[in-house]
Amino acid sequence: MDLKQYKAAVEAMLFAHADPLPAARLAEVLQIEPDVVERLLYSLQDEYEKTEHGIALLQLEDRWQFASKKQCGDFVKKILDTRRNTPLSPAALEVLTIIAYNQPVSRSFIEQVRGIDSSSTVASLVEKGLVEEAGRLDLPGRPVSFRTTDVFLRTFGISGIAQLPPLHGDSHDMMLEEELPDGAVQQGMH
Repeated sequence: MDLKQYKAAVEAMLFAHADPLPAARLAEVLQIEPDVVERLLYSLQDEYEKTEHGIALLQLEDRWQFASKKQCGDFVKKILDTRRNTPLSPAALEVLTIIAYNQPVSRSFIEQVRGIDSSSTVASLVEKGLVEEAGRLDLPGRPVSFRTTDVFLRTFGISGIAQLPPLHGDSHDMMLEEELPDGAVQQGMH
């Protein structure tokens, strides 16, 4: 196979698989070097960035996936199940924030932070595909833990959890640390 054929095969596999795939897995299937596949992926990404295309090739940390472009979002929303595209309630955003910044977390952790039963909210986020089960925690009762998904990353336009904005306390603490001379201790902190 030549590079054009490999590129077409990568495109077809990503399209058919639908879920994000790592370049290493694509290379394994094609029996070529991962760096060759990565060059092909970047080339495809450049091609799909052209305005005449309605889809884009996204890089989600170490995985790749096709997605519709933002300017086509209204059309895509109309064609898809509207139940999944309903706006998130304040409670759902709160639970999603707790999961995103502390993942993997158990339902009891979420409820402890919120001070209220959150089982229906967690179930709603799972149904929307924004969170998923992440296995069981090594705690008494072996509770199920939850984490965010690739749908979460796409929905919020980030490529990884590291791109989440800092929490208010984090940025405030960082600013205070930057203002203190070396060796100084914050008042109230030990």
